[in-house]
Amino acid sequence: MKIVAVVNNKGGVGKTTSAVNLSAGIAAGKKKVLLVDLDAQGSASLSLGLTRGDLSPGSAEVILEGLPIREAIRPSSVKGLDVLPGSMALASADLALSVVAGREVVLKNVLKPILNDYDFAVLDCPPSLGLLTVNALTAADFFIIPLTPDYLSLEGLVNFMDAVEKIRAGIGGKVAAPLGILLTLADYRLNATKEIGQMIRGFHGRLVFKTEIRVNVKLKEAPSFGKSIFDYDKGSAGAEAYRQLTKEVLQRINKT
Repeated sequence: MKIVAVVNNKGGVGKTTSAVNLSAGIAAGKKKVLLVDLDAQGSASLSLGLTRGDLSPGSAEVILEGLPIREAIRPSSVKGLDVLPGSMALASADLALSVVAGREVVLKNVLKPILNDYDFAVLDCPPSLGLLTVNALTAADFFIIPLTPDYLSLEGLVNFMDAVEKIRAGIGGKVAAPLGILLTLADYRLNATKEIGQMIRGFHGRLVFKTEIRVNVKLKEAPSFGKSIFDYDKGSAGAEAYRQLTKEVLQRINKT
């Protein structure tokens, strides 16, 4: 099982949208995929047809209480895609994990029993660099950074990459490798979008995915119907963008 974490310590960058639709895109290729929702809001889980009542037990009970992972996994609205749900019980995860021995590798350990059950796992991380995100980076093979093309996000990216290196040095073990930076919510009606996009590509080069996710109303609508963009409107610009991203992600993984 290849594990990809979708991470950014800033909210509102299309992180969950990307985790959900990348998972669905991979599953569309007849792969068995698990989406692990590590966000207390449970937005990724709700975006794939789960209800509030389906969120528990979920990742919180598995990570914090030792519940066997197979008892918490649910099928989603997408064929071939299962979900380990997120819930508000994750809000106290940093505090609970802070006193646990080996707190950085709890998620890695709880995923071990299902490594042969799935082809891929996608981890939707909370918008912070707390212990859940550290666990995701330690458990994953790769990470993707969704990034909106604006000045504050550009500054935040530098800080984030520095923080990952500090995590790598601090735990003295394996940490996920960067698979790519994904430009999201790109709005070319704004003058700054093209300029900042070029700056990001100029500085980070091939690390930036060729695919960009532009502002698209269908992508905003799909979660409220509990559907991926492919099931909600497969002909939309948003669906085509995530189709292209899925191809690019799989190509990069296959090259490693």
